[in-house]
Amino acid sequence: MPAFPTDPARRQWRGAALLCSALLLALLPGRSGMPEGPHLGEVLARDFLSVHTRNTPTTYYEGRQGPTGFEYELMRRFADHLGVSLTLDADHHIQGVLDAVREEGDLGAAALPLDPTLDGLLFSRPIMLLQPLLVYRRGLHPPETIAELEGLEIGTLRGSGTDRVLRELQAEHPGLSWKESGELEVAELLGQVARGTLDAAVVFEHQFRLNRLFFPEVEDGFPLGKPLSLAWAFPAGRGLGLVNAANRFLDELRRDGELDALVASYFGHDDYLEYVGARTFIAHARERLPRYTALFREAARNTRFDWKLLAALGYQESHWKPRATSPTGVRGLMMLTNATAGDLGVDNRLDPAQSIHGGARYLRQLIERLPESITGDDRLFMAMASYNVGLGHLYDARRITEQRGGDPDLWRDVRESLPLLQEREWHSQTRHGYARGGEPVIYVRNIRRYYEILAYLDRSQEQFHELNARLPDEEESALFEQVPPVL
Repeated sequence: MPAFPTDPARRQWRGAALLCSALLLALLPGRSGMPEGPHLGEVLARDFLSVHTRNTPTTYYEGRQGPTGFEYELMRRFADHLGVSLTLDADHHIQGVLDAVREEGDLGAAALPLDPTLDGLLFSRPIMLLQPLLVYRRGLHPPETIAELEGLEIGTLRGSGTDRVLRELQAEHPGLSWKESGELEVAELLGQVARGTLDAAVVFEHQFRLNRLFFPEVEDGFPLGKPLSLAWAFPAGRGLGLVNAANRFLDELRRDGELDALVASYFGHDDYLEYVGARTFIAHARERLPRYTALFREAARNTRFDWKLLAALGYQESHWKPRATSPTGVRGLMMLTNATAGDLGVDNRLDPAQSIHGGARYLRQLIERLPESITGDDRLFMAMASYNVGLGHLYDARRITEQRGGDPDLWRDVRESLPLLQEREWHSQTRHGYARGGEPVIYVRNIRRYYEILAYLDRSQEQFHELNARLPDEEESALFEQVPPVL
């Protein structure tokens, strides 16, 4: 079940990892003869499933519309499958999750590598493959072999599985050395590489894919070792009832193709902004955005938007340049047309305050003019597309979507139809005619990415202050334990 395209060698690694995982599970002492035990019955009787997890982008976090994350989606579905509610404790790092599961929890779902050698724990079947990846700071000579890693300051997370891979590699390359921490998460590790505290880090490929836009100073190097398997952990000694129920649930998701779809949804998307674009955006977010943050926040309060979404839209329109002017006469930070500005009561489009407040009101008007059948994020994305291409052309694309058998209320279907407005075969049938329909698709896509980066920068600023408060007198290096070479 590869999440990403692979070359033949890496496909062989993945196949070998799945086979090894299955063999390890089959060889667990007493597994086949163990009784179902009381665990599943206890969960059903108390009517909730207690899960220990980690607050990370790949596992579980609070999104714009509530809890989200790959493993959160899986555990929520598993709880629904059992017919019970879900309770989460996300105040953990990896070792804390494992300890909590041994002592009190029902299961641990926290990007845990399958490791049947750990005492007091049982593991589910493999959920997805975890490919360790060497990443390094932009500007260093790109390392291409393990031998070239000797002498570099390399960091990784203790207990994540990447440390285990490094130890296996050290047996063949005794000069290899690294630092490992049980206190940090992947984003903090990549942040240290970006700042130069570390030269490189070893993380999993899917983790880097999800975080790479936020760290344009970090480059991907090469895969290290063979893939591991992500799995759920359960307490040993309480029988196999809950483990078997989880395995049946996961097998069903895999048979139906839902597990592959979830992996692709969370980890398989392309990065639409290249490194250079992301680096430029982050630089502008630090240098230009602070002049307008208060205005975006005020406009957001007045129009019931997230201020970071308005800021992302403003960047897509003008790169936060208040005197920006297009060849067609659209002007200002939010690039309002003269007619739209007049309708909104904006008499000076080059005034940042008027432009930002006007753009926010215009986006709200577009949302309110859409049919009630369009809901949730689909409504927001179509309003943003209308901001770019006009409401009339969006309605034309919705009608084309219907003609093609799609759902005109779903953005994923409408965005497939918008580029057809550039083709005479299609735009000749519409009310509003030709439009550069590919542009609003890219427009919405970019705003979503800009928003993600701003949300990350906002969260990381809070986490930076929390980390400093937690360790006021310690240097970053104190968070690591050095693993020396074995020469």
